[in-house]
Amino acid sequence: MSQLIYVVEDEGNIRELLLCTLNAFSYNAIGFATAEEMLAECAKNMPNLVLLDIMLPGIDGIQALKTLRKTNKYKGIPVIMLTAKSTEADKVTGLDLGADDYITKPFGVLELAARVRTILRRGGNMLTEGDTSYLYRDIFMDLNRHSVTVDGEIIELTLKEYDLLAVLLQNPQKVFGRDELLNLVWGYDFAGESRTLDMHIKTLRQKIGDTAEQPKYIKTIRGVGYTLV
Repeated sequence: MSQLIYVVEDEGNIRELLLCTLNAFSYNAIGFATAEEMLAECAKNMPNLVLLDIMLPGIDGIQALKTLRKTNKYKGIPVIMLTAKSTEADKVTGLDLGADDYITKPFGVLELAARVRTILRRGGNMLTEGDTSYLYRDIFMDLNRHSVTVDGEIIELTLKEYDLLAVLLQNPQKVFGRDELLNLVWGYDFAGESRTLDMHIKTLRQKIGDTAEQPKYIKTIRGVGYTLV
């Protein structure tokens, strides 16, 4: 059965191009002009992936992404953000809220197909519930509940921040190379920018009360990658 992809794009010509491209690669792509329409359809039929434009009428792409990530039923759906903006702030916002990737318009159809294929191969979030829990100093991760606490306080992490922390907690004495972490968390075919990892390490540190200058948990190994202190 073809994998189901929802495309949310208010510009009709771009939406049709996306749908034609995805259908040509044997996906079952359905288009929506608004995020409200897409969210309503998710309640009926869960997609394997959502392509979500940031600039939308009504609920914009950022708010729609927040809704997906805050809803237990939908939070595991992989999301690729579509944006006409190219500033780092726009990219960080989407990634920090839990987007799996982003594509800046204009883009080539082969690039689009490659990004979609990469995300679907990974199946979104790399961790599944029900395995175990990890305790490192005052950080406690409960995989059953998909929760993290620091010194007893619940910390809200994005999916990728959670995955990064889980990889480090699973191997507390290992030094991970940057490419190795990108492969483990984003997948071997990840086509995004290399700064993606650094952005996520930075926001993860902020949320758990850590700094690069005086690391309490995550230490930068210059020229190599990261490890737990």
